[in-house]
Amino acid sequence: MRNRLLLVAAGLLFSTGGAAIKAASLSGWQVASFRSGVAAVVLLAALPNARQRWHWRMLPVAVAYAATLILFVLANRLTTSANAIFLQATAPLYLLLLGPLLLREPIRRADVYYILAVGAGLAVFFAGHDTVAATAPDPPRGNLLALASGVTFALMLAGLRWHGRQSGADSGIATVAAGNLIAFAAALPMALPLHAFAARDAAVILYLGAAQIGLAYWCLTRAIRHVPAFEATTMLQLEPAMNPVWTWLVHGERPTLWALAGGAVIVSATLVNTWFGRRRPTT
Repeated sequence: MRNRLLLVAAGLLFSTGGAAIKAASLSGWQVASFRSGVAAVVLLAALPNARQRWHWRMLPVAVAYAATLILFVLANRLTTSANAIFLQATAPLYLLLLGPLLLREPIRRADVYYILAVGAGLAVFFAGHDTVAATAPDPPRGNLLALASGVTFALMLAGLRWHGRQSGADSGIATVAAGNLIAFAAALPMALPLHAFAARDAAVILYLGAAQIGLAYWCLTRAIRHVPAFEATTMLQLEPAMNPVWTWLVHGERPTLWALAGGAVIVSATLVNTWFGRRRPTT
């Protein structure tokens, strides 16, 4: 029970990212850089595994994760948090499409149904028209950045899987720490100069780095090995499910019904595909 509660806590902490990112008066680049800087310090200090198994082969994967971190923040500053999280949740689709090329994993018949389902979800998602709002000043641009974050997230997942096959060692948390360091450094030139930094901004950055990333990964790493993969995946779907709720409660941001419907299709398709995936015989 304890490990399942830790996974629920991780999913809930991850889900608060959209609302918290929008709460800062800083620019998107400043939030991206400072959030990752704090997260890197917390991860390296709190998790011994984050300081181990560093090697040059993890660099491309860490770069992909850093790009995901930055793109997700920038997307949240431009479009609704529901759009940002639902579009990033398409990452398994790109992972399947990249599998034959990067991992020598063929696309199976059941995967084709998943690809079609996610494609339908995206079609529903983009059938609506996003209105400009204070918390979503440029939805079309933000949606493109969110889609790009799904691609980079898929590249990170493919890289982690490849590393696991090659060395058998779990370097995931070390890659997360390295990715946050890279994101901090990469976004910093665009984040400077810093003309103002209010107490509210400091609180938001500390929360995002220490809790929304740092504490969430602490919960995740403590629990993930003790919970079956399908259960863990299901519990972590709290992130896309609750992300729009927090933003609505805090900022009054309302995603379109088309976006909610498309997001529901994408998340449901991922859960169903994971369910059937756990029943396939391993080769």
